[in-house]
Amino acid sequence: MIKNWAFEFFPNPHGHGGDGTINREEEKAFWDFYMDLWCSAEDLNFHGLLLSEHHFGGGYSPAPNLLIPPIANKTKNLRIGVMGNVVPYHAPWRLLEEYAMLDNMTDGRLEIGLSAGIPAELAKVGLEPGEARARFNEAAEVIDKGLASPVISHDGQFWKFEDMPIVPPFVQDPPPKWTTVISEESARNSARRGSKISTGFISTEKVKGVFDAYNEEAAKAGNPTGPDMLGLRRQVIIDLDESINEKAAGFAEGFKEMVANFDKRVIAPGKKALDADGQHGYAFGDDEFVSGTPEQVAAQIVDQCTRSGAGHFMAVFAGHQSLDELKKMWHLFGTQVIPMVNAAMEKQAELKSA
Repeated sequence: MIKNWAFEFFPNPHGHGGDGTINREEEKAFWDFYMDLWCSAEDLNFHGLLLSEHHFGGGYSPAPNLLIPPIANKTKNLRIGVMGNVVPYHAPWRLLEEYAMLDNMTDGRLEIGLSAGIPAELAKVGLEPGEARARFNEAAEVIDKGLASPVISHDGQFWKFEDMPIVPPFVQDPPPKWTTVISEESARNSARRGSKISTGFISTEKVKGVFDAYNEEAAKAGNPTGPDMLGLRRQVIIDLDESINEKAAGFAEGFKEMVANFDKRVIAPGKKALDADGQHGYAFGDDEFVSGTPEQVAAQIVDQCTRSGAGHFMAVFAGHQSLDELKKMWHLFGTQVIPMVNAAMEKQAELKSA
């Protein structure tokens, strides 16, 4: 079975620019729309909702953990997390305390996601890729300790403490933890930690390579392997009319250009990825953009997850020109795509067992 998630970037409606003038009524309506949309995921058959952390203009959630409690208060079963907290910005012991509070406030529905961050955002605060990676690795070590024990000690390059209690106690034992990755190297590191992984942007063929490397390393370490440890994130553009595919093609070209201009890791025509310690270059795969009618979208999800070995699909709803269009995409995905994906996977399971 494939677990379907909504992956939310919560974009800044004003873009990176603007003169700072805000219409308070419009702003409140924008926030209310998204809160209602996220909470609707439970009734739309989504397994969970994953928020994201972005800074300095592009996203509206520099502190996404603050969004989790109000969503939890309006839902009962929806899994909720952040994919992921940009760990180099944070003290890991402080994140652990926050995770413990959130696990209690969600009644054990928290998913913990860690990310090393985007170089362009990290540079805004003077963090070079090498230092950011070193901070991420050490912070992940601390967080792993805190998820395994209520009292932890650590003696590292950036943090040193002894017999530190983590309170309140976690509800889950422990909450699932995720790491966003692009490279096989990062996948292997996560496998040794017993962390689930999520990846996107790269082709399904390369995703399979990343997932195969993860499973191989996890097996060596005696940690869990297989589809439930692996998440595939894709841009989803959906409508009832097949003409949506033409719109999706136009959106895809603009999106790839935008990301290439922002993220130095992207390998694009006429551009080399920044080759620096702690970074990995990547190129967009042709199948990053899953578009079409509900039937077409469901077929692509089943195909990509089956070929890559992913047990989780994380939909980033894209290409919409209004909030009404976005809401329609969520509704179509939840009411039509998810049931089709479930039916197709059940059929695959029946054929395998026959």
